[in-house]
This record gives sequence, structure tokens and C-alpha cells, in this order.
Amino acid sequence: MLRVALTGGLASGKTSVADRWAEHGAVLIDSDLLAREVVGPGTPGLASVLERFGDQVRAADGGLDRKALGAVVFADPEARKDLERLLHPLIRARAAELERAAPPDAIVVHVIPLLVETGRAEGFDLVVVVDLPTEVQLRRAMARDGSSAEQARARIAAQAGRTERLAVADLVVDNAGDRDQLLVEADRVWQELVRRASAAPRP
Repeated sequence: MLRVALTGGLASGKTSVADRWAEHGAVLIDSDLLAREVVGPGTPGLASVLERFGDQVRAADGGLDRKALGAVVFADPEARKDLERLLHPLIRARAAELERAAPPDAIVVHVIPLLVETGRAEGFDLVVVVDLPTEVQLRRAMARDGSSAEQARARIAAQAGRTERLAVADLVVDNAGDRDQLLVEADRVWQELVRRASAAPRP
């Protein structure tokens, strides 16, 4: 098994790369999807979040109002740390469970937007970073989310910087171009993952 962490900043194209690799046979474990799963209706994760943040983040159906929660933790670094302390252990436990279920010869790709921020880069066989110039990232974030330049810049600034991500990268997918170019880049890096998986010693 080759354990790969895939990361990148806001609107970098991580999902497009991950989806392309899934087409090639990668086993995807997406931290964002797991973050939703562990606070689903009736979960201990939801109960702990509601206990910490109260009714202001409770949706009308009793579930989690993710937009309201996002507004709270984005404005308050301590609240964000509290949320991470509650959810990160649950997300990691679920990710480990999914990894154990993967075939022994699989290329398992953990999609982790906050890989650098959470200090997890050394926990994988390889780290792949989807990289693009900051101004291109800003334009794409505004177009995707309908946000203002100020809002997009604030969200980008809240994440690790481009230099910090590239410092932990074993391989880089360049997303400075259009979607077709991104897929070519994704395929190029996938072939390198396959090569390394084939070269890895068998247990």
C-alpha cells in the first residue's frame, strides 16, 4: 500500500486531481467528507459540537448549521482550535478505518486541505501538493464561491502559505493552466505514484 497525502490551498484544484486519480483506481479518503460524516445526525461528534457552541450552530432540523459554525470559528481562532480538538481525532479514526479496508496493493490518497496546518505531512509515504500562483488562486476562489476579493484573500491568508506547502511536497501538480492542462499534470503525477508503488517492498 502506498499512502499519499494530497493537499493544496483554497480553490487549488485538489478535488479535480483526486477525482482523476479515483478514475485511475486510487482509493480516496477525503477529510472534508469525513468532517461532514462525523457530525452527522445522531453522532457523538454532533453532540460535542452543539455542547461547545450551543444553539447558534444548531440547524432547524436539529443538525449542524455549517454556515453558522463557519462564521463563528473563522472569526475566533480559539473557537477554531476548540472545533479542531473535537473533530480531528474523529476524522483521523474514521480515515484509519477506511484505510484498513483498502486492498493491500492500493494507492490510498488522503485528501487533506489542512495537512501543513495540522502538522501531518510526515505521516505519509508521499505528499503531493496542487500548486498555483496566488493571484490565480484568488480569481478562482472568487469565481467559485461568489466571494469578494477581500473575503477570498482573508480565507487564503488563514491557510498555510504557498511556500510552506511546497516545502513539504514530494511531488507537485501544477494548476496554473486550464482544466485540460491540470488533467495532464494529474496523470503525470499519477504515473509516478504507480511507479513508486510498484517499486515499494512487499510486506
